[in-house]
Amino acid sequence: MQQNPLGRTGRDVSAIGLGTWQLGADWGEVDEEEALAVLAASAEAGVTLFDTADVYGDGRSESVIGRFLAGRPGHGITVATKMGRRAEQRPENYIAANFRTWTERSRRNLGVDRLDLVQLHCPPSAVIDDDATFDALDALVDDGAIAAYGVSVETCAQALAAIARPGVTNVQIIVNPFRLKPLDEVLPAAAAAGVAVFARVPLASGLLSGRYTSDTAFAANDHRSYNRHGEAFDRGETFSGVDFETGLTAARELAASLPEGIALPAATLAWIASRPGITTVIPGARSVAQARANAAAATLLGADGALDLVAFDATVHDVYDRLLRDDIHPQW
Repeated sequence: MQQNPLGRTGRDVSAIGLGTWQLGADWGEVDEEEALAVLAASAEAGVTLFDTADVYGDGRSESVIGRFLAGRPGHGITVATKMGRRAEQRPENYIAANFRTWTERSRRNLGVDRLDLVQLHCPPSAVIDDDATFDALDALVDDGAIAAYGVSVETCAQALAAIARPGVTNVQIIVNPFRLKPLDEVLPAAAAAGVAVFARVPLASGLLSGRYTSDTAFAANDHRSYNRHGEAFDRGETFSGVDFETGLTAARELAASLPEGIALPAATLAWIASRPGITTVIPGARSVAQARANAAAATLLGADGALDLVAFDATVHDVYDRLLRDDIHPQW
């Protein structure tokens, strides 16, 4: 597994990481035994970044990761968590006292004295623009509560504002064949600043799995049922904001362009990971098979890989320009 520098931290993380929203909630039920098996399969495949958040299952995802890593001393895995959504998304809630409370809770959940990386969890733009936000985060670093901090964002404008902050280690933003806008400015700006980029929602909530049809149904407690139009949180978090039927059409075209034997999810993850400026891609997994398949996408990277990434990139841009650009590009 290719390892890339995590900003200026001196750590390296795998080109394919693991997102653990699925191990908490909002994707249907995953029991703890299966969750631990997903973590183990990922680690065995060379994954060295687990991304989580304090609200995934109200801390369940963090706690499962903590129990898993407690039995693996010297594991070499970086855990990136997120904070800020335990309160209403108003700027006045992003204050030093709350940061400390949330951080202490995550430390308990993960069973550590110091958190590897804490990211603000898609805060309002005013929070990123406020110097006091970063003064409070710097204080947590100085106190030894966290080793580094970053910002998870919804929009390119928010990403660029975060990148301009000198203490920011990483930005986390949606990048996939349905969301190409970050390629224009965000990735070059991050690379120039030495800021890592985590590509989240890489498979567009499963739309880029190639497995869904118009008849696919999701559980009532799955955000793909209850947030398609932004009813619960930002619409861009579900199917990357793409209309479901349009996404199905785009996914079929992308899949049809691939050589026999290469699945659309693997091609998608490899394509994202190959974009200049991307540090890691963080697909989720609900099963051991998914975790292994995600990690195996790294074998498609490099000149000797079985996928012609240049040709696939051309197809990605063609499909985006014809089917998605007018709706998606102006919004995020």
